[in-house]
Amino acid sequence: MAQVLPLPQLVRTDAEPLLDTIGNTPLLRLQKIPSEFPDIEILVKAEYFNPGGSVKDRAARNMVMDGLRSGKLNHSRVILDSTSGNTGIAYAMIGANLGFKVKLCLPANASQERKRILKAYGAEMVLSDSGEGSDGAIRLCRQIYMADPDLYFYPDQYNNPANWKAHFEHTGPEIIKQTGGRLTHFVTAMGTSGTFTGVTRRLKRELPDVKCYSAQPSSGFHGLEGLKHMPTAIVPGIYDETLADGNLWIETEDAYKMVKRLAREEGLLVGISSGCNVHAATMLARQCAERGEAATIVTFVCDSADKYLSEHFWNEE
Repeated sequence: MAQVLPLPQLVRTDAEPLLDTIGNTPLLRLQKIPSEFPDIEILVKAEYFNPGGSVKDRAARNMVMDGLRSGKLNHSRVILDSTSGNTGIAYAMIGANLGFKVKLCLPANASQERKRILKAYGAEMVLSDSGEGSDGAIRLCRQIYMADPDLYFYPDQYNNPANWKAHFEHTGPEIIKQTGGRLTHFVTAMGTSGTFTGVTRRLKRELPDVKCYSAQPSSGFHGLEGLKHMPTAIVPGIYDETLADGNLWIETEDAYKMVKRLAREEGLLVGISSGCNVHAATMLARQCAERGEAATIVTFVCDSADKYLSEHFWNEE
């Protein structure tokens, strides 16, 4: 007769709820790209380690939790917002985890990969005119919300202080801790401007000598999906132009080239805004090197390249 073994007892683990894994992403040192600047470090915050795959998980969680705390969000309402992709993916992931329906307005020319990810999470998509970029998605979202405001919770990521506060309360302190407070420069490109605004406000409070730079596409007509050329765009309500110590204007082709360099020289397969950020960091590095200054520059690799592999630039030499 076969021996019947007792069932194993449940063992306590360090497992966490999904949304508690957002944040505390690694800070990586680039090895080859900054090699022409021997006294300068470029460090990148690897935000693709977040469960939704991007830096936008941080702001989306904070806005949703703020809605729950305020009572503006409950299970009779649909989460509605405009997005160029990553915040929408974060909403969709969070909505699936917490049991909320999600409806998103995004430009029709958003990458097919992003649309497939949103569909996989069960989010409803409403597509706006490609030619109007993220601003067209904003206008369409406002129309949908105003037609039936009682049906929706509209976080409005471009105007919601909970967006930048996620980075003031968490991302900024992470960077300070991970660098031991020795960073000299911070730079990142802007879409909603939440990451730049929140991190910069924290750095200026804790480390006032750190120079904080924003980066933007060089014109209103560009291929840097999700990023804003503030002089020609609908300016987010959370944007504060007085925060930046300077602004760097980025050409689309330079960002594309840097995406490929990061893959082939650093082994980092990341997205287009990441290429923009690292190119901006190298611009700062060159300025510092020309002045004979040592520097530790921090920026973000915002997401991985899995949402952009259909882009044409991968085929160009």
